[in-house]
Amino acid sequence: MSAQPDHAPAPGAPAELLDQLSADQRAAQWVPAFEREWAAALEESRRTFSLGGLYEVVQNWQGRLASAPAVDAFVASGYDDSEFIDMAELRGRRR
Repeated sequence: MSAQPDHAPAPGAPAELLDQLSADQRAAQWVPAFEREWAAALEESRRTFSLGGLYEVVQNWQGRLASAPAVDAFVASGYDDSEFIDMAELRGRRR
């Protein structure tokens, strides 16, 4: 049995991810946010002896990078999302 989850990122993934974030047009916002989340997860892993939070931070940021082009395309399309339904409101209707 492995101590790491099956979905564990490669050992160099955090550094590679930081490089990718630094090269992105959103680097000014994303790099500090990643560094804060990474530092918090690192501290948590030191306290709990668990790597789960570190893997989660890497996965979340990999997902953000992967979905960024689709989000950019959606925003650039001019799609009108002003008539959206707030999920909290929708959940409230069901009760």
